[in-house]
Amino acid sequence: MASLARNTLHAVSGTPAEAPRAPGQVGVSVRERLRTLDDADVVAAFLDGEPRAFEELVERYQGRLLNFIYRTIGDRDRAEDLTQEVFIRVHRHIGRFDRTKKFSTWIYTIASNLAKNELRNRSRNPMVLFQSLREQQRDEEERPIEFEDPASRPDDLYRKRHLRELVEQSVSRLPEHHREVFVLRELEGKSYEEIADVTGVHLGTVKSRLNRARTAFASLIEPFLR
Repeated sequence: MASLARNTLHAVSGTPAEAPRAPGQVGVSVRERLRTLDDADVVAAFLDGEPRAFEELVERYQGRLLNFIYRTIGDRDRAEDLTQEVFIRVHRHIGRFDRTKKFSTWIYTIASNLAKNELRNRSRNPMVLFQSLREQQRDEEERPIEFEDPASRPDDLYRKRHLRELVEQSVSRLPEHHREVFVLRELEGKSYEEIADVTGVHLGTVKSRLNRARTAFASLIEPFLR
């Protein structure tokens, strides 16, 4: 994840990301202060000329966006590329961001649009999607939903890993517009209103799609749980 942050900041600024400073060096207090601010104040600090504020935004959102895009498109490497592209676009257009809105909604909307474009471009080659979904099932990196407890017995850990694989497989089989709202609500924990803003559809449509997604998900995973 650290390498992704460095690559992203390098792509945005054209220069390598600044190496971490030792305690007591100039700049540490700025970083600590930025960590205590909400998103709106961090954005304001960046627009006021503090470059480390953008680094703070990258650190806050890169993991969440990577997981969101990865779950949507099923390709880890491509998800990293698209996550980097999200921040490039944020850096390029942040001056036009409406600061009366939530920054998280804005950045998730950018990520959602890039993920949907990726799926549209890929739809002409179903084999690429199939291969990427197989790769997704083998990926053992940490997920937003915790299925494992380090204190669990080996047989419990096996069952939880198996459950995680079943969830990933079932989510990947949902239709695109259902999968998007399902991931945002059930895996990212977004509110209905935030999902409506991210997807650009009416609140009623969000609720309808989510109900259908939940029903479809239950039907897909139920046979494996008998």
